[in-house]
Amino acid sequence: MNSLWNDAEAEAFTNDPKGLRAYTSRLLGKDPDLVLHGGGNTSVKLKDKDFFGEEEDVLFCKGSGWDLAVIEEAGFAPLRMKALLKLAELDTLSDTDMVAQQRVAMLNPAAPNASVEAILHAVIPHRFVDHTHADAIIALTNTECGEDKIREVFGARIIVVPYVMPGFVLAKKVYEMTKDIDWNDYDGMVLLNHGLFTFDDDAKTSYENTIDLVSKAEAYLEANNATALAAPKGSNDPNLIKLAELRKAVSAARGVPVLAKWDSRDEQVGFSDLDNISDIGTRGPVTPDHSILTKRIPLVVDGEVEEAVANYGEAYQSYFDENKDDGMTRLDKAPRWAIWPGQGTVSFGATYTEAGKISDIAEHTAKVVQHGEALGGWKALSAKDVFDVEYWELEQAKLKTKKTAPSLQGKVALVTGAASGIGKACAEKLHAAGAAVVATDLNPEIVNMFQKETFIGQVCDVTDRDALKRSVETAVSTFGGLDIVVSNAGIFPQGQYIDQMDDKPWDISLALNLTQHKNLMQYSIPFQKLGIDPSFIFIGTKNIPAPGPGASAYSVGKAGLNQLMRVAALELGEYNVRVNIVHPDCVFDTAIWAGGVLESRAEKYGLTVDEYMSRNVMKTPVKSVEVADAVTTLAGDTFLKTTGAQFTVDGGNERII
Repeated sequence: MNSLWNDAEAEAFTNDPKGLRAYTSRLLGKDPDLVLHGGGNTSVKLKDKDFFGEEEDVLFCKGSGWDLAVIEEAGFAPLRMKALLKLAELDTLSDTDMVAQQRVAMLNPAAPNASVEAILHAVIPHRFVDHTHADAIIALTNTECGEDKIREVFGARIIVVPYVMPGFVLAKKVYEMTKDIDWNDYDGMVLLNHGLFTFDDDAKTSYENTIDLVSKAEAYLEANNATALAAPKGSNDPNLIKLAELRKAVSAARGVPVLAKWDSRDEQVGFSDLDNISDIGTRGPVTPDHSILTKRIPLVVDGEVEEAVANYGEAYQSYFDENKDDGMTRLDKAPRWAIWPGQGTVSFGATYTEAGKISDIAEHTAKVVQHGEALGGWKALSAKDVFDVEYWELEQAKLKTKKTAPSLQGKVALVTGAASGIGKACAEKLHAAGAAVVATDLNPEIVNMFQKETFIGQVCDVTDRDALKRSVETAVSTFGGLDIVVSNAGIFPQGQYIDQMDDKPWDISLALNLTQHKNLMQYSIPFQKLGIDPSFIFIGTKNIPAPGPGASAYSVGKAGLNQLMRVAALELGEYNVRVNIVHPDCVFDTAIWAGGVLESRAEKYGLTVDEYMSRNVMKTPVKSVEVADAVTTLAGDTFLKTTGAQFTVDGGNERII
């Protein structure tokens, strides 16, 4: 492990201990082999002034919920050292009272809650303190005779602390163990099954002590042939249907739609292919802190998906019943990640951010488990110890605060023709409502339009069946399934009267306004049958109920689309797949009206452009975003029992009314 310390960067904080503390914290947070997603904590002891200008000894400690990789000064909490040290002398202290008293001890009431390890940081007398969950250290401790291995690697300059619950209990344990020692005799402290502390009065030395100690652990793993990771046994074709089944079953068990992040890299597939994966993969987390995100163990996808998820739920209920205390609220019984033999690992989250965090933990778990097994046997903490962290009173308190999720959170949507106009507005509205969106278009600029983890632009010629199939597969492989399809792509061909029409506009219209929609349905239906409240929405036109002369190619293609919708609604109703169509009109902020089309249509009817744009009952143009609002609402719970319906968004058309 290499030090990331940069003298030139650090020089900017010569007279700024808070800035220096944030800087070295980010150095630790940049390396996922040291900390993951909010894990670890850091602090610096300094003199600071209170509201009245009086100087006090202060612990400037990482705030709860902040990520070391990106932390700034605002992410730290300033606490009075005197109060923290008095708390350390108490015989008992609930974690709820600890958090409350830490807030009382804060100089700045607007700062975040301090880390639950703040008292422990105060107990350590050195100025700078760094705490990480380094993979290599945990690989050593989570084995048979883990303490012996730690002492073998680091010798006498390491304090070894048996595992105890994080928070006050841990702080009290360390306080009692170390009150008579000279801390200068030690380079660090290893918490078995938990992580590493380093410390020094100099920021660089404390940081590089972490690097040195972790490097020694890595060297030990290397010397003992414990760094190799299993390779896949063979190649397996992606089973996207099973992935969609898995996501649906987990969503049902959790009670909310989830996104599934599938990791099919060789390292994860190799891990999933291990002969004893059902054993070593389910012994427990590498550190109990992970259980708050991941639960104690993953699901192993063995056999039928629904049965596997149901069995996991029953086992989780037993785990809860065996370890619960009075008054505890059981969490949902759904797994947070799965080991899928031959396919890798799959992580589930109500948001893609949650799924991503769990996926990162799963990746590091796979590595650390294999290292520990190679050192003589991977050994996790007892179920009770993990349960105590998963059901920490501080975590239980969070259950009482319900947050309202966006209406389409956890849903997966595909929108065609999404580079402009109605399609773009629909994609943006669906994403704003919480859905993960794959937006496709023939325009290559679609790739650069969104560029978010949950908002993907993909080039797709909808007349190319293979391209359509790839767009559906992208949605499923990236997010785990497909719930909402907005089939929007289309064209308004050159207007011609029937007796003067050539074949080209007719063929183009049927291909783009009818056939490609049917093809998209064919590729989408197998996954939508496994979707969460699935909805297929066509973008039609007022020309279906109210056609005009000279537009037969367009109107016939769209009329066929309307009939396709009606038949599909009949065929897919038993699978709870809703199929509806939206008929817009007077939507002039779309590409279909560009290039003089609007002017020529107005001239055809003997109207000015303004008159033509106001020819509906409400005398007002319809905006793309207003059509998108209707589509987004139609895709949600409001119309959960509506299928085979035609919706107009046209400002009112006299011929239709």
